Amino acid sequence: MNTQQKVSDLSYFRLALLAFLQESHPHLAGDEKFITARTESALDTYEQALINGQNPFEAGHSANQMLFFGLHFSKHDTLKNILWNEFSTEIPENKAKALAVKLLPHCEIIFSNYPLSDDFAYSPEYESLYTELTGEICSLLENPNL
Repeated sequence: MNTQQKVSDLSYFRLALLAFLQESHPHLAGDEKFITARTESALDTYEQALINGQNPFEAGHSANQMLFFGLHFSKHDTLKNILWNEFSTEIPENKAKALAVKLLPHCEIIFSNYPLSDDFAYSPEYESLYTELTGEICSLLENPNL
């Protein structure tokens, strides 16, 4: 792979990761060390997959698995979805993202009680987490200083 192609692929992976983080993990969107490490690992995975005979589509899939590993479940998205689903009359949809950022530190204790993983949203424990978070958010929204 030539240098220009490497730079192009690195930029692609970086932009894809950054867009995803801004939407689903805003607390990580400014973590340059994390972004750089993930981007470089994705590019390495892509290059190695091509060397091993995968076509560019398959190599891209492998690289994306590396790029987004451990990020499929989002605490931020979970809070945002609860706000949309359970508090839509109180919280306008366009304000839910910013409010989820404010709520996250107050909800970390609840999240810490669950084995969060990429596929956690499909587990039986997710419903319990959702219920606990909904109750906590209800209490937090009563606080005028939030």
